[in-house]
Amino acid sequence: ESGAAYSVSITHGPFLTMAHCVTKVQLTVSCENLMDKDVGSMSDPLCVLLQNTGADDQWMELDRTERVKNCQSPEFAKKLEVDYYFERVQKLKFGIYDIDNKSTNLSDDDYLGGVECTLGQIVSSKTLTRPLQLKKGKLAGKGNVTVIAEEMLDKRAAVLQMEARNLDNKDFMGKSDPFLELYRQGDGDKWQLAYRSEVIKNNLNPNWKTISVSLQSLCNGDMEKPIKVACNDKDESTGSDLIGEFTVPARKLLEAKDQVIEFECIHPEKKKKKKSYKNSGIVRVRSCKIVTEYSFLDYVMGGCQINFTVGVDFTGSNGDPRSPDSLHYISPNGVNEYLTAIWSVGQVVQDYDTDKLFPAFGFGAQIPPDWQVSHEFSLNFDPNNPYCQGVQGIIDAYRNAIVNVRLYGPTNFAPIITHMSRFAAASSQQNTAGQYYVLLIITDGEITDLDQTRNAIVEASKLPMSIIIVGVGNADFQAMEFLDGDDGVLKSLTGEPVFRDIVQFVPFRQFQNAPKEALAQTVLAEVPKQLVSFFKMRNLPPVNPPKPAQ
Repeated sequence: ESGAAYSVSITHGPFLTMAHCVTKVQLTVSCENLMDKDVGSMSDPLCVLLQNTGADDQWMELDRTERVKNCQSPEFAKKLEVDYYFERVQKLKFGIYDIDNKSTNLSDDDYLGGVECTLGQIVSSKTLTRPLQLKKGKLAGKGNVTVIAEEMLDKRAAVLQMEARNLDNKDFMGKSDPFLELYRQGDGDKWQLAYRSEVIKNNLNPNWKTISVSLQSLCNGDMEKPIKVACNDKDESTGSDLIGEFTVPARKLLEAKDQVIEFECIHPEKKKKKKSYKNSGIVRVRSCKIVTEYSFLDYVMGGCQINFTVGVDFTGSNGDPRSPDSLHYISPNGVNEYLTAIWSVGQVVQDYDTDKLFPAFGFGAQIPPDWQVSHEFSLNFDPNNPYCQGVQGIIDAYRNAIVNVRLYGPTNFAPIITHMSRFAAASSQQNTAGQYYVLLIITDGEITDLDQTRNAIVEASKLPMSIIIVGVGNADFQAMEFLDGDDGVLKSLTGEPVFRDIVQFVPFRQFQNAPKEALAQTVLAEVPKQLVSFFKMRNLPPVNPPKPAQ
């Protein structure tokens, strides 16, 4: 079955055309001489990677690095990953922002400049350095960005537990605030940052969170390649001071399968000056295991079915379907925003579901025969069998429902999310990577049960499912943006945060003049990552894992 899904998906544009994606490319980003926007301290930069959706100036975020505090020439540890298609011009934009708050929304952060180029340009030059521009023709001071591209060939990752003992104290007041950096050997005598840990405050015997770093980043898959481990003290004013470092072949660092391995942390300057100098502390690797990092395509080709469900908003705020002003009004050429959203997203997802039977529901309407309000009625009016045959079946059921229900209210999302969660929960009991669920909710955005919906999303984030919300009409959609979690982590009423980000919201109006693939491309962009993150969280390999490369 998975072979069939693989071959069919080649014919479709947006969602997951990784089927004929040539390869995955890993991008390492660094900057020099960034503008300083902070009074009294240096900027806290972050790099966002965007890809052009095909429309003139429509960009979709693919990935972003971590924020580096107080630094005008940052070297970002997090690698950015892109699918590379030889046959397409892939326009990319690297945007550098000074982040001064916890929100992931960039509209309130200072823009330090950006660079537009194609992935082909980066790949062909391997290392691309360009000056940052605030807008076309206007340079961002002397700032520049360097992007290094590498093909991702090794799917393995090292998972390490590391700690340190008796570190030197670098602070006059209190103790050091240590963090680790792992470097791999670059060209000549250069070292390239592969991983940066969190900072542990005021502690000379720190125990860092589990480190997960791809072998590609760490040593290019070569176990004899040297790795440099640097232990630093984070200093808010100067960035950081070296406590000590050591260099070992990758193999040595990764040997801690059954026993703890210790390394002396050496500060080169101190060693030169003092004959009696021993070390600046001990770094210990408590455990190390090598795991395979499976991709979205590994799961799909390994037999994972993607179950697609639609929820349609039939509340009164949409307007009377017979009136041309209504969002449910079907124009003489047979379309409206609801139909377009179902068609464009469904067309792509249906390739990943072998039976092509899709449950479809409506909410917020009075339904025949007794005209009770329902928040999860079958679009085909068969409560025992809500399945529609293919995307066309959903569209036929919608066209029939719109003339047979009375639009009413309130606008409750929680029942339909909870309904889908029951299916996802049942399938996750099997403890295999066999099923994943995608719920598409199309709404005019006037939500009534925001608190219950928050709780339902937090529960759903523990399950194999993603939620896509397409907002139709011209509402301000503040509540939808809130559910998307772009202004920080979404939490339930009791303060429990989502386990993983599973909601993607887009307003339909942004895509009215864009190519027809653009809507699906944007709303489905996160699904592959969300699917992989769930199965990774549960340590589940594909049902039929790929055979290792010879």
